[in-house]
Amino acid sequence: MEDKTTKDAEKVEKQPKKKPTSKDKIEALEKEVSELKDKNLRVVAEYENARKRIETQRIQDRKYASKYLIDQLLTPLSQLDKIVELETDDEKLKNFLIGFKMIKDQIFKTLEADGLKEIDALNKPFDPNFHEAMEKVHDQNLENGINVAVINKGYMYKEQLLKPATVKVNEWSEDNGENK
Repeated sequence: MEDKTTKDAEKVEKQPKKKPTSKDKIEALEKEVSELKDKNLRVVAEYENARKRIETQRIQDRKYASKYLIDQLLTPLSQLDKIVELETDDEKLKNFLIGFKMIKDQIFKTLEADGLKEIDALNKPFDPNFHEAMEKVHDQNLENGINVAVINKGYMYKEQLLKPATVKVNEWSEDNGENK
């Protein structure tokens, strides 16, 4: 079997090679030019797509440049918000709290001017995209699936969720005969 294959290979080698004609050379060159043009178009398209992606990313980076800073400021500002709402009989402390509330309000106005927006959650239907349920209540006198209390405020920065509102949700079922 090996002898036959070897003989066939020798015959192929012994056959005279056909010389490429001018027409064959032209066709080969035209094919190569076509392939190079196609490759060039693909490279140019890849470059344009990369340039557009980088430009889009650059715009997004500028648009949301303050996002991290605002996110870091929200926790202490939320704590300050709770503190200034304290009830006290001490007149001196009341005056300090009024001053702190004014400062807090100015800070929030500045942040809102940059795109911060509080999520309106109280008495709204629960939406897992903007709310985080921390507690449930079972009150048939209230509408089912409604946020009955806001535990911590939530915020949007421009059109992105920065911090979901943590809420207490009313949830009950008539099907099981229980107020649960």
